[in-house]
Amino acid sequence: MMMSYREAAAYLETFINYEKIPCYPYKRSVKLERIRDFLATIDNPHRALRGIHIAGTKGKGSTSAFIAFMLRASGYRVGLYTSPHLSDFRERIRVLSARTQPASLGQEFEGMITKSALARLSSQLKPAVEKYCRISKYGPLSFFEVYTSLAFLYFKERKVDIAVLETGLGGRLDATNVMDPLVCAITPISYEHIRQLGNTLAEIAKEKAGIIKSAGVIVISAPQDKEAASVIRRRCRQTGAQLFEVGRDIRCKENGKAFSVKGLFNEYPHLKIKLLGVHQRINASVAIGVIEGLRYSCVKIRKGAIRKGLCDTLWPGRCEVLAKKPLFVIDGAQNMASAWALKKAVRENFRYKNLILVLGISRDKDKAGICRELSNLADTVILTRAHTPRAAAPQQLYGYFVGKKRFIAEDIKGAMLLAEAMAGKDDLVLVTGSLFVAGEFRRCFLDTRKQRLSGALKKKIYHV
Repeated sequence: MMMSYREAAAYLETFINYEKIPCYPYKRSVKLERIRDFLATIDNPHRALRGIHIAGTKGKGSTSAFIAFMLRASGYRVGLYTSPHLSDFRERIRVLSARTQPASLGQEFEGMITKSALARLSSQLKPAVEKYCRISKYGPLSFFEVYTSLAFLYFKERKVDIAVLETGLGGRLDATNVMDPLVCAITPISYEHIRQLGNTLAEIAKEKAGIIKSAGVIVISAPQDKEAASVIRRRCRQTGAQLFEVGRDIRCKENGKAFSVKGLFNEYPHLKIKLLGVHQRINASVAIGVIEGLRYSCVKIRKGAIRKGLCDTLWPGRCEVLAKKPLFVIDGAQNMASAWALKKAVRENFRYKNLILVLGISRDKDKAGICRELSNLADTVILTRAHTPRAAAPQQLYGYFVGKKRFIAEDIKGAMLLAEAMAGKDDLVLVTGSLFVAGEFRRCFLDTRKQRLSGALKKKIYHV
């Protein structure tokens, strides 16, 4: 029976979603054997795909987007699978091909799966999913496993040339790790999800490096702390993978508002990207390494396409400017390392009188570390929470901002209205702490702006 989009979305929400659960037994709950076993019952759609696989702590999504846009600029049809989403869970599954018109604010997720396609594929998948969950020796499928399966089916149906897959959590046990990719990338590794992945960088890196599985696969690594780098190098030696590192084999040089990259085969001077922050230039350098690494699989991308793809790349929610005068900037920074990178990007790219920090953090994150990094950036702090069971109560963050003007808003809309009332035209409102907060604020801000513009237009028409 064919489900409507609303019914399909409700059906997918019935599966356990570990993204919404702050604490659970990771190694007992997440099993790679389960997704492999299920995919075999639907003829292994992932085996029809050529893939690129991205793991890491910071910059996975941005790096995946850079790669997808460069491939698209070269004429390829590209599947892009990322998580989590900002506003609409359809953002996770996208197919990029030649674009006929530029994206506008609020419509940056071009190519995301249509509601009708999602409803149709969910209806198609449902009998197999329900049968499998009844008889599985590995337990019932999770939301991420079902959605990953749906992505594989969609990419196969759309005949994508290459699929770019971002891991959901970790790497070794992640559902995306059923792929045998042409190239793997490891973005910067730092402390996050320590309850699931481990208490040390070495333990976390071991989980991330679990996507490296095959002899001869090309691996591109961002600059890493010594502990993480050692684990990645050892994994590549064990599997026979060929490792290239940014900082050693691939070099990035700053040049004012532009930057240059010396890659594995070519040099790329005076590159420009829309994404703000030095860390995004590192992500772009990793992405160039991945694109050049495809040459080992006889996929060659033109230098002009690399330049254009980087410049075209949009990745909302990452130091994204929603409005000016006053500035409204959102970012999904959710650990201490990403908060530090955000602070650096704000100081280097914006001029403002006062900074109003709107902050909400998931309760399983390093609240003290994030607050410590952002405290000296803010003049005023509005503490809030996203609409998710993982959100920390804003009262838990209050003590980290002694000496600051502190306010509490119990929901994102209240925080937005309070920030709007406080901000002068020369101020900056920075919204961060988690992608849940950034996404909810973004949706609320854009919806409110549309309503106000619509109301102003109607008023103008009435007076005319």
